[in-house]
Amino acid sequence: MLSKQWYQRRVREQLNDLRSVLLANRAACHLKKLEYPEAEEDCSASIDLQPAYVKAILRRAQVREHLEKLSPALEDYKRALELQPGAALARDAIPRLSRQIEIQQEKMKEECFSKLKDLGNLVLKPFGMSTDNFKMVQDPNTGGYNIQFSQDK
Repeated sequence: MLSKQWYQRRVREQLNDLRSVLLANRAACHLKKLEYPEAEEDCSASIDLQPAYVKAILRRAQVREHLEKLSPALEDYKRALELQPGAALARDAIPRLSRQIEIQQEKMKEECFSKLKDLGNLVLKPFGMSTDNFKMVQDPNTGGYNIQFSQDK
């Protein structure tokens, strides 16, 4: 004889699985209508109910790409490939997103250095100097930097 608790637990599990599928399907509709924040929210809710639901994970990865949330999208693609090694969409997206993230990080680094240089020039200007008076040379062995001062500039 099956216990009432077992039966209730199974019904709850099946309802959660169904809710997960319905949320992922609604997310697909949002994605089609270019409603990316809503699609991401529904995918996340679907994954909360069914963490190994690859279709929802892949869909959220696509949505996150559209939202330019590249690192979270990459993590979703990696998770999907982990759960389903034959997922071609994830397999193709991982190297592409990795390159895009590298490019994005490089741009952010350049922008940061530019802003730091502007700040440095602001501080050094009253002394008749600029950041152009300093040269940073990276040590190939340690990866550290050596700063050299030149009065010429």
